[in-house]
Amino acid sequence: MKRIDCHTHILPEKLPDWSRKFGYGDFIRLEPSRKDHANMMMGSRFFREIHRNCWDANLRIDEYARFKTDVQVVSTIPVLFSYWAKAHDALEISKFLNDHIAELSVRYPKNYIGLGTVPMQDPSLAITEIERCKSIGLRGIEIGSNINGENLSDPKFFSVFEACERLGMAILIHPWNMMGEKEMQRYWLPWLVGMPAETTRAVCSMIFGGVLERLPKLRVNFSHAGGSFFATVGRISHGFQSRPDLVAIDNKIDPADYIGKFWVDCITHDPDFLSYILPKQGSKRITLGSDYPFPLGDLEIGSFVDQMSISESEKEDIFLRSALEWLGMDQNSI
Repeated sequence: MKRIDCHTHILPEKLPDWSRKFGYGDFIRLEPSRKDHANMMMGSRFFREIHRNCWDANLRIDEYARFKTDVQVVSTIPVLFSYWAKAHDALEISKFLNDHIAELSVRYPKNYIGLGTVPMQDPSLAITEIERCKSIGLRGIEIGSNINGENLSDPKFFSVFEACERLGMAILIHPWNMMGEKEMQRYWLPWLVGMPAETTRAVCSMIFGGVLERLPKLRVNFSHAGGSFFATVGRISHGFQSRPDLVAIDNKIDPADYIGKFWVDCITHDPDFLSYILPKQGSKRITLGSDYPFPLGDLEIGSFVDQMSISESEKEDIFLRSALEWLGMDQNSI
């Protein structure tokens, strides 16, 4: 059985110095560090050290082979979204990153499937780049859980989702720019607390804003197992029922009714919680995910799913079939 990891990140080995080129901003650039590593710099500030498995396509294939996984769906690192930048500059960055991923999927068609990034701060430019992404062989786009603090339910973004449905482009929604980040820097809380909350924010925004209702063929995958959505959906649904004047203002359908109408990846780090999600969501709407190659990811690429007491059919859904449906592909194309 082939396996497809639907949530992985990659970037080119070398990045332009966009701050120098554009004349402003703390755009991400790379500086050499110790052997086989580089520092991601946010302007002059250190952001993160990365290993060469962030850019080395062959090394990644070898590392994945240890976990019986053939295919990686690759997308950029969210800090490179550059939604805060001038829109045409963000478009230039998007094109650079998207061309790299498209070239990777052409060079290694059995190992890499690509998702693009687009300048969501300008929906018209974003749609133009989505159309180009499709033309160069990418299967969808990755976007953030909010766009410069604005929820995905904002009407200005609807045309982007409409274009993705029209073009058959999948969407991976990834948390970033976490709420409350400045107030909880200690203990890595933005990544431990903020990220699950951000993903839940995105799920609820797209449900309450009517995006999923108006675009039933839109194929959306919420990363990190939907964040804290499944742990709090009882409260979310109860709030919808008890205060419809505050919650049900743009969509009159209970949010719980949308479970199983979108995808989530399996990154729970906890087989018991995945066992809780599985009967609610259904195995056909859960994809293998790892967040590779970052240490907060599942760097054993779904090994805990292998060890769970679930049926072989459910495992095949998670490892393969659900990904194919989300990406709009058939098994013969990989």
